[in-house]
Formats: sequence, C-alpha cells, structure tokens
Amino acid sequence: MTHVFHRSPSNPLPVAVSGSGAYVTDDSGKRYIDACGGAAVSCIGHGDGRVREAVQRQMADISYAHTSFFTSPAAEALADHLCEATPVPLDKVYFVGSGSEAVEAAIKMARQYHLERGEPSRKLVISRHQSYHGNTLGALSVGGNPPRRKPYGPFLLDEPKIEPCFAYRYARDGESAQDYAARAANALEEKILELGPESVVAFLAETVVGATAGAVPAEAGYFRRIREICDRYGVLLILDEVMCGAGRTGSFLACEQEGVAPDIVTLAKGLGGGYQPIAAVMCKAEVYRTIVEGSGGFVHGHTYSAHPLACAAALAVQQVIRDDRLLDNVVARGAQLCDRLAARFGNHPHVGDVRGRGLLQAIELVEHRDDKTPFSPEQRIGARIKREAMALGLMVYPGAGTIDGVSGDHVLLAPPYTVDAETIDLIVERLGLAVDAAVAG
Repeated sequence: MTHVFHRSPSNPLPVAVSGSGAYVTDDSGKRYIDACGGAAVSCIGHGDGRVREAVQRQMADISYAHTSFFTSPAAEALADHLCEATPVPLDKVYFVGSGSEAVEAAIKMARQYHLERGEPSRKLVISRHQSYHGNTLGALSVGGNPPRRKPYGPFLLDEPKIEPCFAYRYARDGESAQDYAARAANALEEKILELGPESVVAFLAETVVGATAGAVPAEAGYFRRIREICDRYGVLLILDEVMCGAGRTGSFLACEQEGVAPDIVTLAKGLGGGYQPIAAVMCKAEVYRTIVEGSGGFVHGHTYSAHPLACAAALAVQQVIRDDRLLDNVVARGAQLCDRLAARFGNHPHVGDVRGRGLLQAIELVEHRDDKTPFSPEQRIGARIKREAMALGLMVYPGAGTIDGVSGDHVLLAPPYTVDAETIDLIVERLGLAVDAAVAG
C-alpha cells in the first residue's frame, strides 16, 4: 500500500535506492543503465560528490531567501556562468523551478516587451505541431502534443501553430533538404500574414524537438530563415532548449550550431542535472532593457525562483561540465551512438528513421519501413520496448503520437555526458534486443 499518487497507479514501479554514474540501482539490487537521463536530465550522471558538496556548503550558509527581498551569491554566480558559456548574445537570466515555468515566463516576458513598446495588440504566440513546451496550462496552450492537451482543452488558449521542420515525415518526394527547409520556414511568414503581424508576440520552437517527436533536428538553414522572418515582422524568437540545451547536443546551446541568436531561450533539465529542480530564461539585453526602462520590472515571479540550493547545485553541475571537458565527450560519444544506431537499426524492418544530435538520439518505429506506415496505437510498441528494456537493465524514453499525437512511436536516448564507449555499445545492444522482442510479441 502506497500513499503516493503515482503517474500510472496500475503499473507498480521499482524503488530506486542509489545512483552512480550512468547507473541506477533498485531495492532488489538490480542495476539499470540510465540511457535516457530519466528524461534527458541526468547530464553528468548520478552521485557526483562535487555537486553534493556544493549543496552542503550552500545549506550551511543559507538555504532560502525570497527574491523580492534578496539575491544570493549562488544565483549571481550561476547567471554569470551561463552568460559566459555561450557566444550567443544573451545577457540576463531569470531563474525558475521547471521547464514549464521557464516557458511560461518566456511567453510573459515577450508579451511585456511588446507592451513596453506600445504594442498591446500583440497577443498571439505561434508554435509548432508535434512539439512539447511543458505541462502547465499556459505551456500546454503553446504546445503541440494532442494527448496531453485533450483532457484540458476547455482551459487552454487556442494559440496558432504551423508544421514542424521534420523531413522524415513532411518533406515531399524529390524535394531537396534546402528547398524543404525554406518551405517549412516560410510557413511561419504565411501564418504571421494570415494573423496580422501586429497581433503576433513571438514564435516558439524547440531547437531540436525532444520527446514529442523524438530528437528531430531542423534541416540546415531553417532557423536562419526563421530569424529573418521574425526580424521582418517585429516578432520575438523564443527557442525552447529545456531538453536540448545545456550541452546535450555538443554545444552549450543547440542554436549555436544553427548560427542563430534567439531573443529568449529556455533551459532546464541539463541545467541542474537532476540534483535540484531548476530552470532558466535567458534573454537579450534589448528585452531586459525595454522592460526595465519602461515599467521598471517584470510582472512575474514564483516563491522558489532562484532558490539558493538549486542555483548552487546547477553551478556545480555546469562547472563539472566545463572542468571535465564533457562537451568534447558529448561530441565523441554522440557520433559513436549515431553510428551504432545506424549500424544496428539502419536496415531494421521496423525502424524507419535514426536521428538526433549529440547525445540526444532517437529511432522511429514503423510497421512497414518502405512506406513509413506506423504501428497501430493499440499495439503500444514504445511502451512494450520500455518494458523489455527495463527487464534487460536499460532505461529508455518511449514516445507515442510522433506523427499526429496518436499514431507513430519512437524511442529516445539521452545518456549522461560522462558515458564511455563501452556503455554506448551496451546501450545499443540491449536496445536492439528490446526492440526485437517488442515487435515480435
């Protein structure tokens, strides 16, 4: 008998009692390779003593101070570190407690920016289908994950959406990557003109789509065209890097590899690495200056914003990434993971696509490879693969509804940045066994 209201009460869960590096151990002594970082969270692995000691030092000083009264050395140092970690000109950092909170804060920040500029008619945020931006009502409103939205439809805002840049599912036969990228990006301009530029606050997109579609990077040139369109119509560009940021793709921000600077970016999972709940909104100096020189302050806040313990933990995590040169390992092990997945699944009759960037990779499951026909939702292939993988001591992150929110399954991999070559091989080997068992069953 448990008093915990679990996510899926009908499915009993093992009890995690310890973690070390890329492994989690349950109360029976069974060890699992954490090949998904929980949900792309555990970026430096489990049990790093340097982070533990940083939290202990912070707790010995002060554990909590409300941001309407104080700032803290931990928050100031973490903000300095984040702004120095990227060449993208993002000058200010607003700390919150989760990715959903970060997205809501980013949307509010963008709206207030336009209000301060005397443009109150701007009220719409354009986003993309097959996207995920969080589970609160505001974040669900701008998200494109139908199953998560459906129960709460009456509460949600009807925010406009365009198709994602998802070549495997949306590129036309014979269409070049360059032409497809341009066509996908131009859909934004068409939507802005349809709605009226004076009504649009921002365009919101995941730089690399995370769990809803499964590690989907945009085609080259897509985000550069998006940036041009946003600039043309005075629309802010918000990039959601809650999952793909903080080093997951091999650079601190994934957008660095796109050659694009957003006006606002959100971070979370890899920011604190799971050691404490924390998220952040980073913005350009212009956004900050417009608000501060206008009304004087951001009309937003949470009780646990910029929590000193969370900031101390996140700073320690980011210092580990820097000091241990883990982004180099993300690039090397990411290339290895991509190669191993392609070798194991490139001709698999039930894997249609292998994709991703850095240590954010996915395989898309199909019933018929030749015509990309997905398995029927009733077969729950992703859930079956997760179950088979857990039996083999492997944690993977399945996703359903890749195509339209109902049809299409994928499996996401996001191992720690510390992962070694031997463990990568073991992950792919066990995943292969799990996939074969699931589709055979």
